[in-house]
Amino acid sequence: MPKQDPEHNQEEQEQEEGQEPSQAKALMQKIQQLGQSQVPQAPESNIHILPIIGQIEGHVQLPPKNKTTKYEHLIPQLIAIEQNPKIEGLIVLLNTVGGDVEAGLAISEMIATLSKPTVSIVLGGGHSIGVPIAVATDYSFIVETATMTIHPVRMTGLVIGVPQTFEYMEKMQERVLNFVTAHSNITEEKLKDLMFAKGNLTRDIGTNVIGDDAVKYGLINEIGGVSQAMIKLNELINKTKGDAPEESVIQ
Repeated sequence: MPKQDPEHNQEEQEQEEGQEPSQAKALMQKIQQLGQSQVPQAPESNIHILPIIGQIEGHVQLPPKNKTTKYEHLIPQLIAIEQNPKIEGLIVLLNTVGGDVEAGLAISEMIATLSKPTVSIVLGGGHSIGVPIAVATDYSFIVETATMTIHPVRMTGLVIGVPQTFEYMEKMQERVLNFVTAHSNITEEKLKDLMFAKGNLTRDIGTNVIGDDAVKYGLINEIGGVSQAMIKLNELINKTKGDAPEESVIQ
């Protein structure tokens, strides 16, 4: 008699029970990753959610233990969002400690140059280079308990102690300052005061700005969370549709 394959028998048993093998595998993955068998599914929407979580990874790969957002993953997504006609708006969810300056500025510039309406929400924290990303959208929100750390640009690794190094650092700092002031209501003088303040951060210079203060300084537009951001984005989408010229029909 031919030897029976135990895996084949298991598949037949699952089919007899009315459950396909692929469905059973997907169910096990949900339980392993999320701890539950049923996960709420978002309906097909015209709004795309882009989370930026953890440390923003640039040209140098971070250790596996770090929770990272890789800029080479975000850039293709932003291009796809711009090209996809079904996506009419973007919400950027921020909970980041910062990271690579050039990668963060690249992401900020891409978000700022999208033709579709964009809204950001700072949840938990939008620190360091997360500040330009937060202000890159058309409208920005921050929850009351979130914080944003504003401090000068830092470098790690080998630093050559020559005047050119300090000039390079100053130019990089100016790039960040110019972007933030151009995309928010904060003045350059106030931003510099926050950036170079002493005594606010332990063993460091800079300022830790909490929700209400971020709005008061003009860095963020409004206090709010998910529902407020959804309402605002839908308003911007409807306004964009209203401003769009009607296509003439040629008979």
